[in-house]
Amino acid sequence: MEKQNEVVARFEYLESQRSNWDSHYQELADYMLPRKADIVRKRSRGEKRMELIFDGTALQAVDLLASSLHGMLTSGATPWFHLTLKDDQLGRDEEVQAWLEDTSSRMMRAITMSNFETEVHEMYVDLVVFGTGCMFVEMDNTSLRFSTRHISEFYVAEDQYGIVDTVFRKYRLPARQAVQRFGLENVGKFIQKTFEKKPDEEVAILHSVMPRKERDPTKRDNKNMPFASVYICMETKMVIQESGFQEFPYVVPRFLKATGEVMGRSPAMVALPDVKMLNLMSKTIIQAAQKLIDPPLLVPDDGFLLPVRTQPGGLNFFRSGTRDTITPLNTGANIPIGLSMEEQRRTAIRSAFYVDQLLTGGSPNMTATEVVQRQEERMRVIGPVLGRLMNEMLRPMIDRIFALMLRADMLATPPEVLQGLDVDVEYVSPLARAQKSSSLNSTMQALEILLPLAQALPVAEHINADGLVNHIMDSLGVPKKVVNPQSEVDAVREEQAAQQEAMMARQAESQDVQDVAQLAQASRMISK
Repeated sequence: MEKQNEVVARFEYLESQRSNWDSHYQELADYMLPRKADIVRKRSRGEKRMELIFDGTALQAVDLLASSLHGMLTSGATPWFHLTLKDDQLGRDEEVQAWLEDTSSRMMRAITMSNFETEVHEMYVDLVVFGTGCMFVEMDNTSLRFSTRHISEFYVAEDQYGIVDTVFRKYRLPARQAVQRFGLENVGKFIQKTFEKKPDEEVAILHSVMPRKERDPTKRDNKNMPFASVYICMETKMVIQESGFQEFPYVVPRFLKATGEVMGRSPAMVALPDVKMLNLMSKTIIQAAQKLIDPPLLVPDDGFLLPVRTQPGGLNFFRSGTRDTITPLNTGANIPIGLSMEEQRRTAIRSAFYVDQLLTGGSPNMTATEVVQRQEERMRVIGPVLGRLMNEMLRPMIDRIFALMLRADMLATPPEVLQGLDVDVEYVSPLARAQKSSSLNSTMQALEILLPLAQALPVAEHINADGLVNHIMDSLGVPKKVVNPQSEVDAVREEQAAQQEAMMARQAESQDVQDVAQLAQASRMISK
């Protein structure tokens, strides 16, 4: 009883600390993500959710930024990471390099065959709108399974280094699914009775994952793993399952983060005032346009047969010989000014969502240098945000996937030289290549300047040829499997050197024979 009371008490504290956030999230979702607008206000399934939206600029900007992050960081079209080692010399070993390539390919194939693409896009949308995303990574039999959690379900806490290491998730699921998930004998009498009478009625479940306070590192059972996992039925405060994880199973990235806050902040929060104003202005302009097109009418108070017929062909009678007629009411609406103010708000919204940087435009005839310059400009603006996502999302996600697949025997046995060594991650996504292109551009500019000077100055001595070639290929993302390992390169060079040395020896020998023959001929002529 003590354990569940401790878990529930901590959850209730975190829940109380998030009350201000929840009202903020509700407003953000109402205007920019209505399909997820169930935070403070719960709506029936199938209920309309677009009542507050009169302009789609913010919705389009959210989709654009989320899709751009997806394409730049975790594009499904190309591999976006591969494993490497911090020790470059060991990483160039043929056996090690082959294992790293094979492991990277297996991991990418497992990710591609899972539901990763769908779920990670949902997390990008959450990041753009709410500033915080949450994804649960697990192994379902022999396949990876990813689940993005709704912002209303999870509550998080950080460790001393600002890294999220605690997640509470409160959610509801049908009693039938609870029995399937935890077993009939484990769910308690409340869920058992609900399952028997109303199997589709939902029950409240609390799942907590946090660092385990006390454990025996020598034991590898569920109750001695580094992270504790506890499921509690909230109606009865009963523990229905207790286990653990070897690694933190949640990935919780923040788009931006203010000092002293745990939850992240988003571009949508910056754009919210403009979004609300734009929707109000759009509603007003629509009403004004309606009044201009179908204006209110001024009708004399006598002599008319009411009601006034305003439909096409409608007849309205008034006294002959009088000047009393039906006239439109001039409301004084100035539509052009309203449209200009609307466009100002749209520009501000697009700026908050980096639309100008993402839609770089340009002509199809742009040079490679111009393309690189545009990429560098984009990286300067959005690069810091993407750096945070790499650290808080991609790295822990890849570490978790690697560990799950290793324990499931889905990876080849690593070479003995790698025993006890940590595997590092190198990103080869479009974003990573764009960042490397800046360094490559500087290198190529330096070569363009130095090569013409090579005849007059000792330039070649300053350039590491092997290092230059490796740098260019790494920057361009050339696969390791198409590059000869350094051992083969050295072997070819040794063979070429030996061949050249043998050729020079033969030439020298031939020259010696020639010299001897000439000397003998000269001696014969002297003797005559």
